[in-house]
Amino acid sequence: MLALHPEFLTKDGHKVFAVLPYEEFCRIQNALIDFEDLIELRQAKAQESTASTYSLEEVKTLLSIDQS
Repeated sequence: MLALHPEFLTKDGHKVFAVLPYEEFCRIQNALIDFEDLIELRQAKAQESTASTYSLEEVKTLLSIDQS
């Protein structure tokens, strides 16, 4: 879990904005990018779950690669 140290800006006694140290902001931003990548990977895997697959030996045969 990311440790955060926000400072809050208030208006009329209510929190309106949270200000983070830049390093913490960058860690959150990178974590969100990683999370979005994970979601895209899971979606791609789900879409390809029924796709045909080939073993390495089958690919070598299909491409006429010498198997010596």
